[in-house]
Amino acid sequence: MGRTSDAGEKILAAGRSLFEARGYSALGVGGICKAAGVPKGSFYYFYASKEALALAVVDEHWADQLREWTRILAGGGDGAQPLDRLRQLFEETEAGQHAAQQGCGTVPGCLFGNLGLEMGNRTEAVRARLQEIFDAQVEMVAAVVDEARERGQVTVNDSQEAARSVVAQLEGQVMFAKLYNNTGRLSPLWANCLALLGARTA
Repeated sequence: MGRTSDAGEKILAAGRSLFEARGYSALGVGGICKAAGVPKGSFYYFYASKEALALAVVDEHWADQLREWTRILAGGGDGAQPLDRLRQLFEETEAGQHAAQQGCGTVPGCLFGNLGLEMGNRTEAVRARLQEIFDAQVEMVAAVVDEARERGQVTVNDSQEAARSVVAQLEGQVMFAKLYNNTGRLSPLWANCLALLGARTA
C-alpha cells in the first residue's frame, strides 16, 4: 500500500512539474509516467484520464496558494493595514516568480492562468474549476478592499468589481512577466493597484 501511494504521489508531482513547464496539450500519459518513474499502467489506477490528473494538480496547487493568500491577506492578527497586506501579496508573488526564474531560467507564470489560456473551452471540468478558484481569489481581495474602504483608505464604490480588477491586473502582469521572461514586469503592480483603488494613502 505504501508503494501504491508513493506511485500516486510521483504521478501527481510529475504532472504538476510538467504542466507548469510545458503546458497541457504537449503532454501524454506516457511522458508523465516516464517523468514520474512509474509504469504507464499505474497511471490509470489513480486517474481516469489526463484531465483528471490536471484537476488534481490544480486542486493541489490551489491548496498551497490558498494557504499563502490566507496567511498574507488575513493578516494573522499582526495588525498590518489592509493595503500593506495587499502590497505584500504583490511583493511575494514577484519574489516567487523571480526565485523560480533563478532556478530554471524562465519565469513560470501562473499555473491557473497558463492552463486557462491554453485550454480555453476545450475541457469544461478544468475551466469550471479555474473559474471557482479565480472567484475565490476575488472574494479574498474584496474582503481586504472592504476593510480599506471602512478605514477611509480607498475611494472605490464597488469592492467586488475593484477586487476583480486587482486580480485581473495581477494575473495579466504575471502573464507579461512570463511572456517577456522578465519579472520586472511585476514591479508596477503596487502603484497601479493604488491608482485603481483610488487610494488616499500609500
